Amino acid sequence: MIITDLENSGKVQEICNECPTFTCRFVIDAELDGWASWSYELLYPAPVSHHAVGIPDLHRTKSIDPMLIIFTSGTTGEPKMVLHNQSFPLGHIVTARFWQDIQHNDLHFTVSDTGWAKCAWGKIFGQRIEGACIFVYNSKGMFNETEVLPLLEKYEVTTFCCPPTIYRILILADLDRFDLSALRHCTSAGEPLNPEVIRVWKEGTGLTICEGSGQIETACCVGAFPCLESHTGSMGKPSPGWDVQIHDDEEKPVGVREEGRLAISCNSRPPGLIVEYLDNPEENEKSFVNDWYYTGDKAYMDEDGFYWFIGRDDDVIKSSGYRIGPFEMESALIEHPAVQEAAVVSSTDRIRGLIVKAFVVS
Repeated sequence: MIITDLENSGKVQEICNECPTFTCRFVIDAELDGWASWSYELLYPAPVSHHAVGIPDLHRTKSIDPMLIIFTSGTTGEPKMVLHNQSFPLGHIVTARFWQDIQHNDLHFTVSDTGWAKCAWGKIFGQRIEGACIFVYNSKGMFNETEVLPLLEKYEVTTFCCPPTIYRILILADLDRFDLSALRHCTSAGEPLNPEVIRVWKEGTGLTICEGSGQIETACCVGAFPCLESHTGSMGKPSPGWDVQIHDDEEKPVGVREEGRLAISCNSRPPGLIVEYLDNPEENEKSFVNDWYYTGDKAYMDEDGFYWFIGRDDDVIKSSGYRIGPFEMESALIEHPAVQEAAVVSSTDRIRGLIVKAFVVS
């Protein structure tokens, strides 16, 4: 366990005393009895240079060796352990170079807590491999639009990425008040982005938000890449090196504009794709079928090969035989000028099974 805020150290200490298994205890930039000081005891005394001890080739790290485990709860069920191997950072070259359009002289800002997998997408791997400067900001308390926009202006951020929820907050501000001329490319991931938000952001900044699709289990596997013609609201096209298809319930490709399940080929496994759900054979059996990984997303492909998100397998509403995607209804609702946020869910109905219920913030 690591303490970064001494103001809450008393409560943390109390919890640790009740949990004797917490034997590894660190405190950052401070000293605390019974805790190892990361800065004063471990970091500063460490030598500034090192050399590798002779290691036989047999024991050198391989790309298929385990690297990290990221926890995900998905949309239902208990948290799952997503195992990635040592090729995971290389998978994010696609994320940074091709989707976020990052170059070595960029100042990149991804809004993400360090506990999110989005931090790996935007603050650690691909951006550093591309040689870009990474802007880091410690945000405390409730997020508001007057917090981020001045940062983009003051520090002349050139590439910017944040979740749709934050874009929906940012467009509530008067964008004309800020000089965002240094900003040249904007991306969004984590959830679908409503077309209305894309429209307002472009009117205020002149930039189109490029959507990217992926999960904790993947790098950017589908994206609205800068080299593609803009299809507002589309997820984009499959990433280079990723064989992504839309399948029916029989694991067969569907036709144009037919709804199906998003599937990624494991035959030529791309860097950045999950190895397995650790110690979870039931989830592995459900997600990995005949050399395909099924993401749990519903989508369709248009005549130009662009992919469009419909919803998650477990949130599509089935009412009177119709399959209704909540995202489409939410997008329609927030086009009304009196609506700031909207959430659409299902509600049980004696006759129709389920009906649509919307919650609106005006």
